[in-house]
Amino acid sequence: MSKIYLKRGREDSLKRFHPWIFSGAIHETEGNPQEGDVCEVISSDGEYLGAGHFQRGSIAVRMLCFDHSVFEGNFWKNKLTAALKMREKEVLKGTSETNAYRLIHGEGDMLPGLIIDYYDGVAVMQAHSAGMFHSRESISNALRDVYGSSLRAVYDKSSSTAPFKAGLNLGDGYIWGESLAKSIIKENGHLFMIDWEGGQKTGFFLDQRVNRMLVKSHSEGKRVLNLFSYTGGFSIYSLAGGAQLVDSVDSSKPAIEMLEKNVALNREASLISAGQVHNSFCTDAIEFLRQSQRDQYDLIIVDPPAFAKHRDSLQNALRAYQRLNFEAISKVSPGGVVFTYSCSQVVDRKSFTEAVFSAAARSGREVRIIGRLSQPADHPVSIYHPEGEYLKGLVLYVE
Repeated sequence: MSKIYLKRGREDSLKRFHPWIFSGAIHETEGNPQEGDVCEVISSDGEYLGAGHFQRGSIAVRMLCFDHSVFEGNFWKNKLTAALKMREKEVLKGTSETNAYRLIHGEGDMLPGLIIDYYDGVAVMQAHSAGMFHSRESISNALRDVYGSSLRAVYDKSSSTAPFKAGLNLGDGYIWGESLAKSIIKENGHLFMIDWEGGQKTGFFLDQRVNRMLVKSHSEGKRVLNLFSYTGGFSIYSLAGGAQLVDSVDSSKPAIEMLEKNVALNREASLISAGQVHNSFCTDAIEFLRQSQRDQYDLIIVDPPAFAKHRDSLQNALRAYQRLNFEAISKVSPGGVVFTYSCSQVVDRKSFTEAVFSAAARSGREVRIIGRLSQPADHPVSIYHPEGEYLKGLVLYVE
């Protein structure tokens, strides 16, 4: 077992349970750890601090535990069981109206580098580290133990998330169970077809579940524009909330095709009225917004992809948020509402709010913040790792 020895004073963050060790904090390494190996972490005074996955890069170790539990036989099962118990209490709450949720959210569940989304019997896994990639079989076996007969398949979708420089044999596919290319899930009673093989991320954006309900409560009788609509999460909720019109805009043709299927699915289930109008536009969302008429929409949803994935693109991202929100605030009808979001982790809440403030000031309209939004309970933020808060949202009332 390789050992990582820290420089003097660099153990303080670990004693506060922060899950990352940066390369600059390491004094020396005993052994020859390979990318993804589990290593013990030792302070400069020889104190055992825990263990984690070794990797090459600025983050040198992602901690798995601050005790010896990772070396015990039931480590993965215990972690997954604890995560599921929290979701059952705080997300599902005994309801049958939702059967899809995030089971593991990386550092938020003290499993850095691992994402698992659960879609009504199918667990879709994404490894963001070599250590988690190497642990896929163990994690899959633990999922089978935790879910029992209700689990139908475990699908690995790590080819776009695992570190490509680690020399891993990347390729998406089923680790266990039957091949199920698509499935219909329920979210707060609404129906969605999920394609985890071909869709973005794990197939659906589960982090907006609570925020979609809030949009639904604002939608009755409204003309709604859903920008960056993907497969129609906000669109379905708006229609179910009584919107008279919903226009959905996304540049991805497969996403728009899936959106149309989701609209039809909910119409067939009588969750959407036949008299409500829905239009899909496969085009650039920003350009569509610029060409729309002022007062054309009473409610605009601005939920773009991450404009900044790295800190060196932060300023460009903030300018993009300013331009996008300026257009939305300028175009929404008087007394209208704009739901605007950022899912860029490097854009903190303060910077995002300032970008929207600049957009509002430039528009010359009176704008009030009537809501501040974040990610739901199945995307938890460890209090010891505040960097895990990535989803920020504002609800704006525009005079």
